[in-house]
Order: sequence, then C-alpha cells, then structure tokens
Amino acid sequence: MCGRYAITTAPEAMRRLFGYREMPDFPARYNVAPSQPIPVVRLWEGERQFVLMRWGLIPGFVKDPKSISLLFNARGETVNERPAFKNAMKRRRCLIPANGFYEWRRDGKSNRPYFVQRKDGGLLAFAGLWETWVGPNGEELDTATIVTTDACPLVESIHHRMPVILEPEAWDMWLDTLRVDEHMASALITPARDHELEVREVSPAVNRAIHDGPELIAPYSAPPVTAIPEPAKPPRKTKKDDRQQSLF
Repeated sequence: MCGRYAITTAPEAMRRLFGYREMPDFPARYNVAPSQPIPVVRLWEGERQFVLMRWGLIPGFVKDPKSISLLFNARGETVNERPAFKNAMKRRRCLIPANGFYEWRRDGKSNRPYFVQRKDGGLLAFAGLWETWVGPNGEELDTATIVTTDACPLVESIHHRMPVILEPEAWDMWLDTLRVDEHMASALITPARDHELEVREVSPAVNRAIHDGPELIAPYSAPPVTAIPEPAKPPRKTKKDDRQQSLF
C-alpha cells in the first residue's frame, strides 16, 4: 500500500519533465496524506495536463461519499474487475508525481517508518486512476487513487506492497486510453527495479499528518531501548516498642 508520500521537486522542473502547458505554483510537501489535494498528470484532449485532485477516489456510482471507505490505493491485480476501478482503468488513467513514499515495518508492538526514493533523488511517476464525482446538486469533485503491486525485494523487507512506478518510456502507454486498452496497460503493473531505489529509516514524526518538513525524510536512528529501573522500595517501618519511653 501507499498511505503517505513526498513531492518536493520545484514546479518548473516538474513541468519540463512531464511536458504539460499549465504553470502551477505549489510548495514542497513532505507528508502528503489521503484526502488532501495532490498533483496529477492526465491526458486531456490529446495533451498532458496538470490538475489537482483529491487523493481518495470516489467512483461515479456512489451517491454519498461518506458511505464508502477512502479509496487511496487500488490493487493492480484487480483493477480490471472491481467496480470501483474498472471504468477508470479503461478511460481515466493518470500519473501521480512523487519524490518518494513511506512504508512501515512492524517491529514488535510498533511500526517503524521508512522512506523509499530513487538513488539520484529524482522524480517518480506512480500509476494512478482518476474519476470526476458528480453530486446530487451538480457539484463536481476530481479524485484519484494510486495503483499498487507486489513489493520489489528491496521494499519487501519492510512491506509486501508498493506503488506501481512507471518509467518515462511507459508514460504515454499508461496515459493513452484511446489506443491502449486496460489489458495492455495492465502489463505495466509490475514491481519497480531494485537497483534504482534506496530505502532509509525516518522519523516517526511522519505518523502525524500535521508534520511536514524536510526533517521527515532525513535518516533516523531509533533510540536504544533502555531498561526502566524499578521504583525504590520504601524503608521498612520498625514496630514501636511501647515498653520504652520516648525522650521527646
């Protein structure tokens, strides 16, 4: 799964890489969480387009968004079958830019966060799906989800799932829903290449979405666990000898 990620590349550099016309201005984000607006690149009237969407897809058939769970991930193995995703897989595929993502490894009773990124620190493009939900009063909301797959060996030691990371040569194939059907596009749903990624443990501060800063992706060493000293026992009370008289 992917429940948090970072997008830190400057807007103009991202625009040059993905080749869209829009000139958005947005701050670096180090702790993007579901339900927040995220940058999305889609194919619109034959050209790549930048748009902000809510992270958490709402299928078109849903009457009340509060009635379903937040669909921030879509399992790649079932996107062509599940009603929530199959129409988007046919007609509304997108790229979700990121500089890295977080995964958590179970360690006893706690979860330790790790950050996964390219070794060169460059941009990643997650495979995504999008939908425009239309409410009962005609209101519209663009929403998106990240497609996931089995983890590559490097990430598998932390978590068994990861986002589908598309290489630049695969971007056109994923975006072009007119000439590339959902079954052909499914061939791109594979684990990333190990040798291009690196993983490091990061601060548990990322667990709270209100935290957002470069310190979240910095290397972190968990403090050693020290034994808690037992509380000192109170001194034993001696029984007063009533046969002796006090001097006070």
